Amino acid sequence: MNAFTTRPEILGTFGVASSTHWLASQVAMSVLERGGNAFDAAVAGGFVLQIVEPHLNGPGGEAPIMLWSENEKRMRVICGQGPAPALATPAFFREQGLALVPGVGLLPATVPGAFGAWLAMLRDYGTWELEEVLRPAIEYANNGFPLVPRIVQAIAAVEGLFRSEWTSSAAVWLPDGRLPRPGSLFRTPAIGKTYARIAAEAASLGTDRKSRIDAALSLWHQGFVARAIDDFYRNETVLDCTGRRNGGLLRLSDMADWRAGYEEPVMLDYGRYTVAKCGPWSQGPMFLQQLAMLKHTDVAAHAHDSAAFVHNIAEVAKLAMADRLAWYGDPAHVDVPLEALLSDEYAQARVRSLAAQASRDLNPGRPSGREPLLPDLQASVRALVGTDGRFGIGEPTFAQLPPVDTWLEREIFVGDTCHLDVIDRHGNMVAATPSGGWLSSSPTIPELGFSLNTRLQMTWLDENVPGALQAGKRPNTTLSPGMALRDGQPYMAFGTPGGDQQDQWTLAFFIRHAVLGMNLQEAIDSPSWHVEHYPASFWPRSLKTNRLVAESRFPPETLAKLSEAGHEVVVGGPWSEGRISACTRETVKGGGLLLRAAANPRGMQGYAVGR
Repeated sequence: MNAFTTRPEILGTFGVASSTHWLASQVAMSVLERGGNAFDAAVAGGFVLQIVEPHLNGPGGEAPIMLWSENEKRMRVICGQGPAPALATPAFFREQGLALVPGVGLLPATVPGAFGAWLAMLRDYGTWELEEVLRPAIEYANNGFPLVPRIVQAIAAVEGLFRSEWTSSAAVWLPDGRLPRPGSLFRTPAIGKTYARIAAEAASLGTDRKSRIDAALSLWHQGFVARAIDDFYRNETVLDCTGRRNGGLLRLSDMADWRAGYEEPVMLDYGRYTVAKCGPWSQGPMFLQQLAMLKHTDVAAHAHDSAAFVHNIAEVAKLAMADRLAWYGDPAHVDVPLEALLSDEYAQARVRSLAAQASRDLNPGRPSGREPLLPDLQASVRALVGTDGRFGIGEPTFAQLPPVDTWLEREIFVGDTCHLDVIDRHGNMVAATPSGGWLSSSPTIPELGFSLNTRLQMTWLDENVPGALQAGKRPNTTLSPGMALRDGQPYMAFGTPGGDQQDQWTLAFFIRHAVLGMNLQEAIDSPSWHVEHYPASFWPRSLKTNRLVAESRFPPETLAKLSEAGHEVVVGGPWSEGRISACTRETVKGGGLLLRAAANPRGMQGYAVGR
């Protein structure tokens, strides 16, 4: 008999979808029901996420996507992470007296990549017209969607900033000058108008489905969307966390020069599984490094909620996080020793440094004998001098902020994003982690109705490190969708929101499912944790070490033993760690596919559907 789960693991043969919001899951499933494939469904669901989770992603954000094409028998990555603008250089920020790229406002924008990534997949692998996949998002924007409490908390956190400074955002998020109520229907018609205009103009410009999608991409990257972004970022100045009013660096030429592109995934074998991730411009290879090291531990011998299980994975995560800091960067601009980092020889050497006691050291390795390069970890201290953190930091915020001299010690900030997985009856698979363009990240562009991302905050101003800011270079994003083969056959699409925690939460989930034999829902529901042993990816990039944040549902004995092992254990809420979604497919005897899906109960809005 299976253990109790908060909801059933979904089983079907026609199609499955799982995401961080029930409306996106259901829209994706409705596309499958009406003859669309997994790619059509994921695009439609992705655009709906922009509307119904505006505090976690938006049209101006980014979207790394992984896909499996059953027709091509091929897995691919679509990089929906745009690069730094041409004007964004370390010298520029240093001349402003800044130690880091700010976390909010206009300065930290990269080229928004989500729209281009979704449309690339729709054009090359989908079957539906752009107008069809945009229709649900446009309808929710125009007719209203229910406000989950977290959206209202996000607006409340920056209400004062919107009223006094970011008045274009106040016009959208404080209708009639009032804070909206949770559970009420909310409309964002300006976004609906923007998407309807793109669809209508593209329909008049193209002669077939693909040319119409290409026309929409041109409207975004070179047409009225890019011109509106250029005008706002060139001519407006807005208050940000520097305590000053700054303009933006993003220009029409930056938009015009970039398109979302395809890449090969990075892969690692682990038992019967081959796990695939995005390249080292994401934190995805960190997941694979952890697996490579765990091959040489006894993690499989321990119960999923035991101190030994948690300690093993936590200590491996510390090593992988240190390597992320020292070695990861955009491989188009940085020589990342990825083959060495993922080698069995390197993994064994790293595992030899593990001990029964928790490590307090930031310990990057030396792949191929190379010396690691670390950024100036005191930059966060300098960045806070004279700053204004009352209204927001790099991640989305969900509470009124206290004075700047106390907020670093308060556990009130929860950065997050979205995730979506789809598998259709043919076996096509999609895993996507859209984020950025949060309603609180930067002011709304009035003509378009949405904000842009602030992903440039994930760069360093030290030109010597792999993660350094450089014009035309992608920042090191935390976004990390995943896929896995089993016995050489496509099997799983999975992922989670959670910033620096993404490849920690999903790693524990994967081990519980693939090694300990839990079904998808059991593995998601199990008590979870994360370590903080790195400089945060979000402004002000403050460094914490040897902290282990665990859900209170862990057995008291487990928490006590972790403390005895030297971990600084922080006990969080019972359902506070992770928002994982996952779908799987497997061929059954006699032919055909059995599909499964599961979703996270934490936050009470993620759902899996299927039949």
